[in-house]
Amino acid sequence: MNEAIDLDQRAESLKTIGHVSYLLHTIVAVGAVLPGTQPGVFLLLVAFIIDLVKKDDAAGTWQESHFRWRIRSVLWAGGLYLITTPLWLLFFIPGWIAWTVISVWFLYRVVRGWLNLRDNKPMVS
Repeated sequence: MNEAIDLDQRAESLKTIGHVSYLLHTIVAVGAVLPGTQPGVFLLLVAFIIDLVKKDDAAGTWQESHFRWRIRSVLWAGGLYLITTPLWLLFFIPGWIAWTVISVWFLYRVVRGWLNLRDNKPMVS
C-alpha cells in the first residue's frame, strides 16, 4: 500500500515538474519574438537543467517521454536560435522572421506536450 502511495506521489511530483518546465518553455518561446523581453537564454537553461536532473526519476514511466520531448525541443530550439543570431546582427528583419518561425515551432511543441501531460498521455515522437 505504501509503495502505491509513493508511486502516486512520484507521478504527481514529476507532473508538477513537467508543468513548471512547460511554463518556462512557453515564456521562452513567446519572449523570443516580443521586443524588449529576452529572458530566453536564462529560462531555457533553467528548464533544460531541471529536465536533465529529473529525467532519471521518470525512467520507466509514461512521463519519461515528456522529459525526452522537452530536452530535444530545447536542444533544437537553442541550436536554431544560436545559428540564426547573426541574422539579428546583420539584418534585423530576417533575424526576427527566423526567430518567429523557431518560436512558433517551439511553442507548438510546448503546447502539444503540455496538453498530453495534462491528459496523462506520453509523447509519441
